[in-house]
Amino acid sequence: MKRMGMLFRAKANKALDRAEDPRETLDYSYQKQLELLQKVRRGVADVATSRKRLELQLGQLQGQSSKLEDQGRKALALGREDLAREALSRRAALQQQVTDLETQHQTLQGEEEKLTLAAQRLQAKVDAFRTKKETIKATYTAAQAQTRIGEAFSGISEEMGDVGLAIQRAEDRTAQLQARAGAIDELMASGALDDPSGMAKDDIAAELDRLSGGTDVELELQRMKAELAGGGAGSQQALEGGQPGQGESAPAPQQPQDQQQSGPDFRKQ
Repeated sequence: MKRMGMLFRAKANKALDRAEDPRETLDYSYQKQLELLQKVRRGVADVATSRKRLELQLGQLQGQSSKLEDQGRKALALGREDLAREALSRRAALQQQVTDLETQHQTLQGEEEKLTLAAQRLQAKVDAFRTKKETIKATYTAAQAQTRIGEAFSGISEEMGDVGLAIQRAEDRTAQLQARAGAIDELMASGALDDPSGMAKDDIAAELDRLSGGTDVELELQRMKAELAGGGAGSQQALEGGQPGQGESAPAPQQPQDQQQSGPDFRKQ
């Protein structure tokens, strides 16, 4: 049972770590500090209210004491010493109450000053915590964005990981299809598979076609060489015959023999 309890606590702690957002935690802590500051301010207001009530009571008692003192003087002036003694006795009792209220007033005033100082200090701490909180939140957000960008560039993020797996599967599928196509071509070329279209050729036919194609090329090359050789010889003969020089008349062209023989027959006619 202890091990199960520890296991559950460990699992819950790990789940909480994954679900926890430091920014939300900081905001919650700041909210709690504001609530505490509000309670302190409310306490200061309550103490100030009590102090004000004591001051009002002191004012009333002091007014009654002054009134009893005036009444005692008037009674003593009229010769009523008994009334004057009674008035002074009541005044003395009121004076004791005034003394007690003044003591309580001083105590409440001291508590009010302490609470006011505590509220001011707490306000300063809350302000400092708010500044630090915003700084930490901004830093955390920047670090989180930088981490996501780095994961995206490196391809280890969940989104980019899915894309990388899809690309890898596509490449593997393409390689498999290429290998299958190559294997089918080799089997058809070797004759292991029949080609229903009749266009496939075995190794011997392919070799004969290659040799035939090579022979045609060699024949065409020999013909071109012969043409070039014949053209070069004609040009050389033209150069050896020379050109007519300046001041010399070019020899008259010779007529063909058949025309020379038939010439007199034409003239006779």
